[in-house]
This record gives sequence, structure tokens and C-alpha cells, in this order.
Amino acid sequence: MPDETPNETIMLRDSTAADIPAIAAIYGHSVQHGRASFELEPPEVAEMARRREAILAGGYPYIVATDGAGRLLGYAYVSAYRARPAYRFAVENSIYVAPDAGRRGVGRLLLPALIARCEALGFRLMIAVIGDSANTPSIGLHAACGFTHCGVLPAVGWKHGQWVDTVLMTRPLGEGQTTAPT
Repeated sequence: MPDETPNETIMLRDSTAADIPAIAAIYGHSVQHGRASFELEPPEVAEMARRREAILAGGYPYIVATDGAGRLLGYAYVSAYRARPAYRFAVENSIYVAPDAGRRGVGRLLLPALIARCEALGFRLMIAVIGDSANTPSIGLHAACGFTHCGVLPAVGWKHGQWVDTVLMTRPLGEGQTTAPT
């Protein structure tokens, strides 16, 4: 799944265990410097590996974007929205891009690929739980990929010395709610 720009090729592929140090570094930077994640301390590499294994064991996709040299530019995955069985057709997405890879179209490649994977797996709704109502790049990315705004949880978190909202957006997958799942 290449995307060629004048100066680079971005490739998408399934994540591997070898990607975990780069994934942990990207996520760690986001935890330390951003408000997209509500974690306060970056998880260790072993914890990120455990989380990836749990996602894969649940049958969910976990993909990465790399440049032509194989450097990891970003990653995306889905997980169960909630654990109770009635939620089994809804997934929550997560997308993180390396700090020096922003505004290069990485997210615009990862999210549609994730949507396609989830539709093929029979999921019916994707939910974006976006940290920080000022996170306009993520909100814009999701809107461009067909997500609609469905709510804000105001001041639900405290991070970096300020209250942080959570923005909720949803996107139907496949036939969405128009038919019963099989």
C-alpha cells in the first residue's frame, strides 16, 4: 500500500514485534509532550509489547507506516470499545505519528487502511476518542475520513497543568446499523 509523494514513499504493513521500540518511542513522546493520551508516564517497551499482543490476540488489526528506508513513521490499531458483549461490533481506533513525521500524510494513509481492515472483519462502528478538543489535526483527519462529531466530555482529564476535554467521533463501518450483524 504505497503512497508516493515527490520526496518519499510511505508503506503500510502489519506491525511486528521488532517495531515495538519505535512504537514505544512515538507513544512516549506523545505521552510526555501532548494531550492525545491521558497517560502521564510513558509505558516501558515491555508494556507496549504486552499491549500489542493483547490487541492481536483479540483479532484486531495493528498496522505501521514506514518510509523508504524502513523507518517507522506512525502506527494505528483498533481495540474493543468496551468489554461487554453487546459492544462487540464497535471498535476504538488509535493513531500516533512520529513527531518529525507530522503533516506528511501518514495519518491519512493509516486511518483509511484501518477502516478497510475493520470493515473486512465485520465491525460496524469505529469510535474515535480524541484527547484534547484543541487537537485539530486529529479531529480534521477523522472528519476527512467520514467520522462525525457526537460529543465532548469537558474537562475530563488533568494533564500538563490544564483540564483536557475528550472529543468523541464515530464512523459507520460496512453496512453500519442498517442491517443486523452476522
